[in-house]
Amino acid sequence: MTALPASPLAWIHLSLGMLLALWTLLFLFRIVLTWYPQVDLQHGVMRLIGLPTEPLLAPTRRLIQPIGGVDVTPVVWVGLVSLLRELLVGQQGLLTQVLQRSLPVA
Repeated sequence: MTALPASPLAWIHLSLGMLLALWTLLFLFRIVLTWYPQVDLQHGVMRLIGLPTEPLLAPTRRLIQPIGGVDVTPVVWVGLVSLLRELLVGQQGLLTQVLQRSLPVA
């Protein structure tokens, strides 16, 4: 069992990693939901998927039109969020490197 992070930077690293992972998961759900256009993202449990993703997807749809009638903007955002996650909290990410340098050497 691992210990909880002690420093504020470690908490930021952990929180940001979890937030970006959750966002990626929500966009993956949106990709699957593009196969079911009859699903209403404004009601019930589906609001938990629609509310955090739609503010990014709506403006992106104005830039990237559907291809063959398929909305590809969730795929674009999965790529962007995954890239951001890797750049910030991945194995060689910026926050990961700063955190490793701030830890005492054993």
